Amino acid sequence: MLDPATIFEGSGPLEDPLTDQTLRAVEAELGYRLPTAYVDLARQHNGGWLARDAHPAPSQTSWSEDHVGVSALAAIGRTAGFSLCGERGSAFWVAEWGYPDIGIYIAECPSDGHDMIALDYRSRGGPAVVHVDQEWNYRITLLAPDFETFVTGLVEGSAYDVNG
Repeated sequence: MLDPATIFEGSGPLEDPLTDQTLRAVEAELGYRLPTAYVDLARQHNGGWLARDAHPAPSQTSWSEDHVGVSALAAIGRTAGFSLCGERGSAFWVAEWGYPDIGIYIAECPSDGHDMIALDYRSRGGPAVVHVDQEWNYRITLLAPDFETFVTGLVEGSAYDVNG
């Protein structure tokens, strides 16, 4: 099980702990079943700012040659602005910014909307985690085969600071 103390920085969650009723409603609205690891994490700490704010990327992105910045994980709910069904939830990125409708947008990047992290449901066997780069014509780059691998692969961005 993922440990929220190692994933999120000191600030509190974006929403209250996840309930079964909220989970069912959010999944129905999104049209997808969320990964068990994401749900389990939200039951302990429902969204928030990440303590480790970068993830390795297999190829160059508009952010960097070898990684992407990741700032926050969306809460499972609808009351926080950055929750899956909130004001800046998954549907917002598709409708307002033209992001491809490949699944669920789950994590913000520090570029103010010019790239996002998504659960990509286009292939069988559960959603992969991808980086979608609006600056590069919405190019999709695979980051991890599943949510848990993505979260455990997060590192501190300072690991990539060549000047530090």
